[in-house]
Amino acid sequence: MELPYYAVIFTSTRTDIDQNYSDMAIKMVDLAQQQPGFLGVESARNEIGITVSYWESLEAIKNWKQNLDHLEAQHKGIQKWYERYTVRIAKVEREYSFSK
Repeated sequence: MELPYYAVIFTSTRTDIDQNYSDMAIKMVDLAQQQPGFLGVESARNEIGITVSYWESLEAIKNWKQNLDHLEAQHKGIQKWYERYTVRIAKVEREYSFSK
């Protein structure tokens, strides 16, 4: 990814309701990948869920947040899937990694 770019960091704690959650999560990743400005996504779930999506610009993030299917998923998340969640948006200006 070309620097700088933006990261949307979504952390959450789930309810006990799992009704269609996995299907919706897969649908949201598939849909996000089709959005202009989308760069990638990483996700993990244990006691808390962490999903980080990467975007070219703040405008791309705004457009994703306003996507109708994404709005529907947000509404369902608030109603049944999440006890709590936090969204953080950060500008990535430097990165490094290790890999064998």
